[in-house]
Amino acid sequence: MPKTKDNSSKVKQKSNSKKSKPRSASKKEKNNFEDQFNELQDRHIRLKAEFDNFRRRKSEEISKLLQYDGENVIVGFLPIIDDLNRMIDSEDAAHDSLIDGIDLVKNKIGKYFEKLNVEPFGEQGDKMDTDIHDAMLTQSDEKYDDDVILEVFEKGYTYRDKVIRHAKVIVNKK
Repeated sequence: MPKTKDNSSKVKQKSNSKKSKPRSASKKEKNNFEDQFNELQDRHIRLKAEFDNFRRRKSEEISKLLQYDGENVIVGFLPIIDDLNRMIDSEDAAHDSLIDGIDLVKNKIGKYFEKLNVEPFGEQGDKMDTDIHDAMLTQSDEKYDDDVILEVFEKGYTYRDKVIRHAKVIVNKK
């Protein structure tokens, strides 16, 4: 029996010596994997931080854009307000000159609205459209067909493709 014990110990040593070589190879692989893992983890952390910074910058940019969105509209109306002040302060405020000044201001506002893509609608003689017109009253006039606009209280306005104010009108009903 002692022989078998010795043989078993020799077999164990041989198997251990064979396993020790792959262990050293696996240590290299393990170190290589750890290095790759650490590198990927570092890259991941950096990308995450970069993305967080990008998101924060965009959020601040959008916030500032929304905060000062109306600035261009206000700047566009300043010359119109200046013209109104000049009309009021004018010593030579004859009736005709006031009418001319009001027409000038109205034209400037119209041009500015045109530049902003704000379009007026709602003219006498147009067909009533419930999507863009509000009928304030109905009247009967034999000269016109049904649902024709007889009079406009307030013009309607669209901003690009959106109705921002409905036209208030009097509509013909026979």
